Amino acid sequence: MKRVFSLLEKTWLGAPIQFAWQKSSGNYLAVTGADSVVKIFDRHGQKRSEISLPGNCVAMDWDKDGDILAVIAEKSSCIYLWDANTNKTSQLDNGMRDQMSFLLWSKIGSFLAVGTIKGNLLIYNHQTSRKIPVLGKHTKKITCGCWNTENLLALGGEDRMITVSNQEGDTIRQTPVKSEPSDIKFSTSKTDERISSAESTISAVVGKKMLFLFHLNEPDNPVDLEFQQAYGNIVCYSWYGDGYIMIGFSRGTFLAISTHFPEVGQEIFKTRDHKDNLTSVALSQTLNKAATCGDNCIKIHDLTELRDMYAIINLDDENKGLGTLSWTDDGQLLALSTQRGSLHVFLTKLPILGDACHTRIAYLTSLLEVTVANLIEGEPPITVSVDVEPNFVAVGLYHLAVGMNNRAWFYVLGENVVKKLKDVEYLGTVASICLHSDYAAALFEGKIQLHLIENEMLDAQEERETRLFPAVDDKCRILCHALTSDFLIYGTDTGIIQYFFIEDWQFVNDYRHPVGVKKLFPDPNGTRLVFIDEKSDGFVYCPVNDATYEIPDFSPTIKGVLWENWPMDKGVFIAYDDDKVYTYVFHKDTIQGSKVILAGGTKLPFSHKPLLLYNGELTCQTQSGKINSIYLSTHSFLDSVKDTEPPDLRQMLMQTLMLKRFPDAWDICKMLNDRTSWSELARACLHHMEVEFAIRVSRTMGDVGTVMSLEQIKGIEDYNLLAGHLAMFTNDFNLAQDLYLASNCPVAALEMRRDLQHWDSALQLAKRLAPDQIPFISKEYAIQLEFTGDYVNALAHYEKGITGDNKEHDEVCLAGVAQMSIRMGDIRRGANQALKHPSRVLKRDCGAILENMKQFSEAAQLYEKGQYYDRAASVYIRCKNWAKVGELLPHVSSPKIHLQYAKAKEADGRYKEAVVAYENAKQWNSVIRIYLDHLNNPEKAVSIVRETQSLDGAKMVASLVTMDPPSSFWSCPNVTMKPSPWLSSTTRWKSTPTSLVLKTQLMRTIKASPYILKEKRDIFRLENSSCCVASIHGH
Repeated sequence: MKRVFSLLEKTWLGAPIQFAWQKSSGNYLAVTGADSVVKIFDRHGQKRSEISLPGNCVAMDWDKDGDILAVIAEKSSCIYLWDANTNKTSQLDNGMRDQMSFLLWSKIGSFLAVGTIKGNLLIYNHQTSRKIPVLGKHTKKITCGCWNTENLLALGGEDRMITVSNQEGDTIRQTPVKSEPSDIKFSTSKTDERISSAESTISAVVGKKMLFLFHLNEPDNPVDLEFQQAYGNIVCYSWYGDGYIMIGFSRGTFLAISTHFPEVGQEIFKTRDHKDNLTSVALSQTLNKAATCGDNCIKIHDLTELRDMYAIINLDDENKGLGTLSWTDDGQLLALSTQRGSLHVFLTKLPILGDACHTRIAYLTSLLEVTVANLIEGEPPITVSVDVEPNFVAVGLYHLAVGMNNRAWFYVLGENVVKKLKDVEYLGTVASICLHSDYAAALFEGKIQLHLIENEMLDAQEERETRLFPAVDDKCRILCHALTSDFLIYGTDTGIIQYFFIEDWQFVNDYRHPVGVKKLFPDPNGTRLVFIDEKSDGFVYCPVNDATYEIPDFSPTIKGVLWENWPMDKGVFIAYDDDKVYTYVFHKDTIQGSKVILAGGTKLPFSHKPLLLYNGELTCQTQSGKINSIYLSTHSFLDSVKDTEPPDLRQMLMQTLMLKRFPDAWDICKMLNDRTSWSELARACLHHMEVEFAIRVSRTMGDVGTVMSLEQIKGIEDYNLLAGHLAMFTNDFNLAQDLYLASNCPVAALEMRRDLQHWDSALQLAKRLAPDQIPFISKEYAIQLEFTGDYVNALAHYEKGITGDNKEHDEVCLAGVAQMSIRMGDIRRGANQALKHPSRVLKRDCGAILENMKQFSEAAQLYEKGQYYDRAASVYIRCKNWAKVGELLPHVSSPKIHLQYAKAKEADGRYKEAVVAYENAKQWNSVIRIYLDHLNNPEKAVSIVRETQSLDGAKMVASLVTMDPPSSFWSCPNVTMKPSPWLSSTTRWKSTPTSLVLKTQLMRTIKASPYILKEKRDIFRLENSSCCVASIHGH
């Protein structure tokens, strides 16, 4: 905390002094000592006036607006009134002969209360000049008092009585106290029953030891709060917060108590602020700070956390002790009187006034001092002493401007020196001013005056020296403005943003917003700007294409916006309020078009105002007149990342991708070295249309396909076509379609939908872009619908696909019509269509469908027509059309079908046809059985056994030798006589001539095939048996 000035008058030495800050503005400080003179100083320590009194000052007080200072003095019955606006003093006779002892202005009105040593009261209305004398308000000297917000007046006197009166002087309440009261205050105590926030609680120090609480609504229940004797006397106290009291004791103790109903008087904080003594306590509700003084130092606490010490001011040159503390209403200045008669004023909160132009900043470092610095370029700070305490500060490339009210002072910035140039008086009170290289623009009362800073700098025409905006016939009011190297930009209450091109001295662009524009912030080049409208919504405006983009999650409490000055981050800006900084990024070129994203937030330290943003470093101005730099949380990757853990590295990667800082992202991906991170980077490159970088990343990943695809499109100059390809690569097909349609090659959208088999979309696009492609798309769509079982729509699309002039295509469509007709039950149409179609495959497929539908006749016809004879014969068999089966048998290759046919013929007794079919089916056992059992041709049977070497066939032949042959056997052409009856299996045949002939014939057959007998010796035992066959063999 900086000492602004100190006052030490010789006439004040050796005695305590009184002082009072001007209320509201705090521009004046009234001080009086033992010299019977009230001296009035401004806030810089310069004496502006004085009031001579007939005796020492008894009391003085400023009215609520700070316009009138009232003073009463010893040996006088007059009240002295000094007007701050006219610097004149007037006297008011109180009409009473008593010596005045007390004086106080009302908090809300123009009432002045004056008490006397005899207990009389005078209420004076300064606005009407009416005086209301009240005799006998107290029986002894009135010593203290306080007004509340309802114009009730509480007074305390040496008669140990507290009275409450209204503005007419009528007594409403009175209560006795145990000792003489002092320091009476009105406040609101916290109770469970409290409904309104009216100041209905009176507090007073009684006997310097006790705190007395008196509720107007409960006059019979006052509260006396006593404290430990070790604390000493109560020096002073103050109400703060919601029903809390802060008390300072003479022995250095500083504590806070609660007045909440269940805990009245409970200590919530206590500290020994000063070792030996404490002389004063002062609170600033504006700063939320409390100051105590004693032991030659001032200690300042934060009311939010009393244990935190905000600042300590040491006063080693004051050896006689300290006196009273007092803040200005705005909390900027803290005054301290001392026992030796001096007064010190400290700057506790400097007005945060600052400005930036590119990387140069200017900020207020004291009430009459501005510092200009360019820390980015390493220029040494330059301190500029100014003539007035400014209300606004502006800096340009070569100039500095400060001012107040309707005047501005201009300074020329040199390398190490600042030269005062001139002062300019405007036509109204200046709200803000902007500078650039040659021109200044001042905003006042809804107008802007643009003028040259140095008239001799440019050999300009007279009309280019200055201009007033808006024009006379324009009824709008200008609410905000900015100045770049080329443009004056301003926004109006009607929502118009105007660009005035200084070089051509004419308007070049305007944008009309639905509501008024109250703030605007262009980037360093003026090609983009952020504006805030009267609804507190934020937008980015690009004058090049006259487009606006709403800023997402834009807080209504935003105070200002700063653009990034680092050349590589042109699209980054921050929006800030009192507590937080929000980092936004404007991405101009993405596959989704231009847009604004919220990258993250950073907590802003208390009372910090951002001035400059450069590469993630935010330079802020503080209340103490210094600058402090903080790093945005969205730029944490700028710190060293060598020892960072992988989860933090991934978070940093996300930050770099949102900020579009791909080289930094590349370095982080190399550290992470996992495919997921590289994929995120590649996807971000595609999103931001950084094709070359995406190729580099994909090549690193080994993604050959993506590299080849990107190589093919990297030379495309059409923005929408390129964005469409990239959107397709990221699987955002709807966006890709929109971009393709907006490009000079809209048919690419149709090609994409066809490749993706999005047939509905493809058909819609084809109607507009390529009607000749509708039949071909319909065919493809029908194929897909058929695959999914939607035969109704498939048929419709097959029918739409017929062109009449593309034979191959039409054949596919007609085949589809045939199949879908059959599936939908229109069998006649489908079958006829299939029969007429040249495709064998179609006939097969339709036949299969009909077969599944149990339409065997039509299915068989299609199989037969398609030359699928096996299938046709199989279906004919199922419908028992043996005639057709017989016709097809020469073409049938399936043994199974021949077998089925053979069985059917055998069942019908047509053995010759059956044996042929069995032969085609390679069923030799059945052939042998038919020859032996039905056709009586053993020679053929034996021949087949010999050819096929069938074991089962050999069994059947051998059974004829050992068993009585059936009667049909004798119908064999080789047998001319019927032998005697068969004997048992072990009985020999009789040696008749006929039997010998048969035996001889069988033996020849057997000898021709000895293998059969020898191989089955274990069954028939032919070699060792006594059967006739053995005898014949032996014969």
